[in-house]
Amino acid sequence: SSTLQMTSESVDPYIFTSDSPPSDPRFLPPLANGLLGWRIFQDVMHVGGVYNGQGGDCHRANVPCPLAATVRMQEEGGHTYSLNTHTGVHRHSRTQLQQRCVSASQSFYAHRVHSNLLVMEVLLARQGTHEEPVTVWLDSSFTPQSDDIAFRTAPDYRGGRCLPDREVPGGSCPSLHMIWTPLLTSLTLPPDQSRSSWTFLAAVSESDEGAKSCFDQGLQLMADGDLGPSHCRGWEELWLGCQVEVSGAERLNRAVIGCLFYLLSALPFLGQVPSQFWGVSPGGLSNGGRKEDYLGHAFWDQDTWMYPTIALFYPTLARAILQYRVQTLEGAKYNAMRQGYKGVKFSWESAMSGREVCPEDIYGQQEIHINGDVIQAFQLYLYLTQDLEFFKKGRGGEVVWGVADFWTSRVTWSSEEQSYHIKGVMPPDEYHYDVDNSVYTNAVAMNSLLFAVELAEQMHLSAPPEWKEVAEKLKLPFDPQLQYHPEFDGYKKGTQVKQADVVLLGYPLGLPMSAEVRRNDLEAYGPVTNPNGPAMTWSMFAVGWMELGKAEEAQTFLKRCFENIQAPFHVWSESSDGSGCVNFLTGMGGFLQAVVCGFTGFRVKRMCLTFDPILPDEISELSLKGVSYLGNKMTWQVKEKELSVTLWEQAKDAGKRCPLKVVLRSGRVIPLCPGQTVTFPRESGEVRQRDFEF
Repeated sequence: SSTLQMTSESVDPYIFTSDSPPSDPRFLPPLANGLLGWRIFQDVMHVGGVYNGQGGDCHRANVPCPLAATVRMQEEGGHTYSLNTHTGVHRHSRTQLQQRCVSASQSFYAHRVHSNLLVMEVLLARQGTHEEPVTVWLDSSFTPQSDDIAFRTAPDYRGGRCLPDREVPGGSCPSLHMIWTPLLTSLTLPPDQSRSSWTFLAAVSESDEGAKSCFDQGLQLMADGDLGPSHCRGWEELWLGCQVEVSGAERLNRAVIGCLFYLLSALPFLGQVPSQFWGVSPGGLSNGGRKEDYLGHAFWDQDTWMYPTIALFYPTLARAILQYRVQTLEGAKYNAMRQGYKGVKFSWESAMSGREVCPEDIYGQQEIHINGDVIQAFQLYLYLTQDLEFFKKGRGGEVVWGVADFWTSRVTWSSEEQSYHIKGVMPPDEYHYDVDNSVYTNAVAMNSLLFAVELAEQMHLSAPPEWKEVAEKLKLPFDPQLQYHPEFDGYKKGTQVKQADVVLLGYPLGLPMSAEVRRNDLEAYGPVTNPNGPAMTWSMFAVGWMELGKAEEAQTFLKRCFENIQAPFHVWSESSDGSGCVNFLTGMGGFLQAVVCGFTGFRVKRMCLTFDPILPDEISELSLKGVSYLGNKMTWQVKEKELSVTLWEQAKDAGKRCPLKVVLRSGRVIPLCPGQTVTFPRESGEVRQRDFEF
């Protein structure tokens, strides 16, 4: 069942609690930190960038997890399973009645700051002191071997066991080294002690020296009593930079918190963004082994669905995601050359090299809208930050130019229609393939080309004239009689589609169209979209109806997303029947966009951040803390009749250019000053830079 019932003790919306585990073990809580990912109690974990297999057989390598253990007691009472999203800690507690009440709890976390560390802590506690010792047992499913990795043993290090060197048959790759605290078979609470605790570490690194250094660091943190506290501070820092809370709709509020928690878990720590980040796959780091959860590959899911919310709150993490596309540029160039085109062609499924690793060729050949999806993310980053240095020196410009060159070599000219066509593609609606002029594909191609021209102008470079020419003459299918967008040339209205496709033209693409056309698109495709399609779909219908001012229609679609949220830990499944990819970050990303950008009406433009808020009746207030625009951090509060904005952190390099102002549709101009809250009647408007005032 996907009904989200919480025990009465769970009053904090950030804590998900149950007295039993989910009936399907796939919905146990995933724990991750941008480098390590693990589903609790499972005997395998995953490491970012560690894959096995060639081409279509490439998948996340299963790494044996030394912390795969459960506590067994002689005489058990009740159980409590709790995921605290404040701190990123999962705790399993149980009681034993043995004259006096004794409790045993296991706490698990992927360290938020020291990302090479996975931790299990066991605590035994009882009421009062007694002469009898109490013993519990650790039942472990860990074996130091893997179908994906050929480990060899190494000498123990500071009481830890070692597994060095990762080898993939048929090819060379970096090594993987792991050191862990050996699990004890039993733990005993001595007489006359009320509590005792044990900590077990697993340290993973690509080098022997790195693993030892991380293990040493973990031991030192334990000695200082700062292993758990430092982890909790890391999560506290993340939540200080981003909070989205809904008043009046508790179920929705919990869902939003869960989505943010799992999405942030897939990303590096703010203060230690690595030089290489290996992207985000639909199931996150905890999933993606052979034949499951899309093999741990990165798709358009990362750029179109997960990225926008992260970019709005965390520019540093947004840049790390873009950096993944930069570091796979050589593979993207190879893909384009292999298909016979210029520039770069990002893989439909990407792993380490950026070369296509999709198991089925047709997707890599035809689902080329991925190129435009990547550019949308780069464009959003520039508009939010004005970080031109990333495009000049960080190779961001090379990505944009390469995609533009690809599109100009991929189009064909139709003398009959006097327009450019893109033939033989698969749109986001994967039920159809080898079609011509997918309206979504052509629209993202047009956007890519226009952005390339715009970026060249900002960088004082000359853009090839064909970029603008192709963009202006690229066909976008439109039916002038029915006033709607056919999905592709020859699409028959009423034909079933898999997922959100044409409705993406309005948001996130922002293609100009009348309210009538927007409504017609929504009404045409809503009834014919597979009701068991991927979870992110209904969020985009919800956004569309909110754009038209129809809050209740939007809620109807948004509530359909709850069918994909699995109790008790708010783990998402790709499909509403619980099947498909787990933990489906793509669906979470779409859901967050519906709340963050749907209810506020936020749209990121070249020179401003526009807003047009709308709330359904059941929501009394929406609060967003940490909205980042041009280096400034804001809190927004949307209520039934008013809006409040607080600028609580000003851009460090603001100088004379970055103070902000709110310009309302009514014409009223409101300066935003650091530390001050401004409140005004709820209406649409925009946030933009204002001239510096002495």
